Amino acid sequence: PSAALTLLCGSAAAVVVWKWLGKRQIQKKMEEARRTRDEGVKKMAKAVQQFREQQVSSVQKDAILSLPLLELTGRLQEGSLSPKTVLYTYVEKALEVTQQTNCLRHFIPECEEQLQEIQRQREKGLLYGIPVSIKDHIGHKGHLSTCGLVQCLGALVQEDSVLVKVLKRQGAIPFAMTNVPQSLFNYDCSNPIFGQTLNPFNNQKSPGGSSGGEGALIAGGGSILGIGSDIGGSIRLPSSFCGLCGLKPTAERLSVWNTHLLNVDVCSRPTPVPCTLGPMARDVDSLALCMKALLCQDMFQLDPTVPPIPFNEEVYSSSAPLRVGYYDTDGYFPLPPCMRRVVWETKGALQAAGHQLVPFSPPRIHYVMTELFLKTFFADGGRAWLDVFTGDIVDPSLKSQVNSCKIPSLGKKLLALILKPLQFLLLLKLKNVATISTCRSVKEMWNHHHQIEAYRTEFIARWRELRLDVVLCPVLGPAFTTGYPGKLLTAISSTMLYNVLNFPAGVVPVSMVTEADEEELKLYQGWCDDPWDRTLKQAVAGAVGLPVAVQCVALPWREELCLRLMKEVETLSREK
Repeated sequence: PSAALTLLCGSAAAVVVWKWLGKRQIQKKMEEARRTRDEGVKKMAKAVQQFREQQVSSVQKDAILSLPLLELTGRLQEGSLSPKTVLYTYVEKALEVTQQTNCLRHFIPECEEQLQEIQRQREKGLLYGIPVSIKDHIGHKGHLSTCGLVQCLGALVQEDSVLVKVLKRQGAIPFAMTNVPQSLFNYDCSNPIFGQTLNPFNNQKSPGGSSGGEGALIAGGGSILGIGSDIGGSIRLPSSFCGLCGLKPTAERLSVWNTHLLNVDVCSRPTPVPCTLGPMARDVDSLALCMKALLCQDMFQLDPTVPPIPFNEEVYSSSAPLRVGYYDTDGYFPLPPCMRRVVWETKGALQAAGHQLVPFSPPRIHYVMTELFLKTFFADGGRAWLDVFTGDIVDPSLKSQVNSCKIPSLGKKLLALILKPLQFLLLLKLKNVATISTCRSVKEMWNHHHQIEAYRTEFIARWRELRLDVVLCPVLGPAFTTGYPGKLLTAISSTMLYNVLNFPAGVVPVSMVTEADEEELKLYQGWCDDPWDRTLKQAVAGAVGLPVAVQCVALPWREELCLRLMKEVETLSREK
């Protein structure tokens, strides 16, 4: 017995030591990644200091930072501003913003080589001399694509993504990579390696996610144009939380080649809810210019899977009245009063400007959220998603989702059985990944794909029946207090819908949270004052002065029409 006890104790001790060594190894990798980032920041700060000693007054710096993208490109094209001056001005500002918000994952030192390269180009591209920031997982040669995961810290990207190549050919200078939430599957912006990114308007609030580093950097003034990605709202939610304009194009309108797409690892291929890349900026004209620059022959030749459809300037610039569908709630997750208020205000402004507004109601959102969207990513009960955390420390903001996925299949079935009667009796909606049914066979997976296509057909039929050009609708906001997005995964129904449909959708800031909005929030009960409604109320409290946005939507491949409505909304809100 004593030998057995000794063996048992020895085995237990070995397991403890093995686990400790594993955690120590993870900590070392994370520390090394942070050290590399900090060294890069110091080098850039030194380069900025050397440049400052040569030229550029603080007055000129402020003047450059205040220029809208269209004006800045004009000044660079005519030569009244040099690309070098603009680059170092934005690098200096980015250093300041990341100190306040922790939005940068890494500077791209090769931006100085690109500065030399654009001066050798025979023709000045549409984005000549424009510094551009890119989201962590968009491939840039010689840099990591981490997705906030320790397992991704080893391998450097061997080749620029197609999107980065096209940006460079158009004269842009990618200069920074921005922070993301761990695994990208969260609309907060925190990971164990590089930490929590904060909202530049309020450091208690999240910048949104998963393109949260982009949101914070651009809103703070440290970048004039950024590239994010969107699979459930990851461009639109940071744009809403940070008061920016952001466009999620139709998937495949822009190339995703050589972009680290985590959803490839966690759901079937071709994925029925695809990831798409898109621009984020301070105004709609900047988004339009970026799309015009990217939709060029270089893009179509480098990635032959992208349809060769150039940007249609005529549609974007048109002043013809639009027939606009509108709704202020999708009937699934009631949004805070301020988000519904701005839909009605914008509807009134559009009507007064001569557009035709038509009530529209998106069908069956509860079904879309649980049976179509979440089932795409958790068809296996979340096992593939859990695998990405192997050899990693789970970020606190994701623990509730990870724990839900860890419930055994039998436990999930029992939970669903227990909660379904409560849903009927108490009007509770099952807003938890633990209750999602799985695809148990290939046939069920095929059927799931078919259901998504059938829903798209149904939605387009309703759209055409009303003869709509575009739709105006709400977006989740205002900015959540940090830590809350992980508790409310299913609050993203307003944005998720257009990922399932694969429609282009964009966000435009139109107002700010008022004291009256905050007072009205105190009376907010959602549908039935359930735990999720109460959590949402806590998440958005204390937001006076923060941006409030609306969402604009068009049919697939009609990005220019979506941008046209966004521009109209922006113009009317600025006049107001």
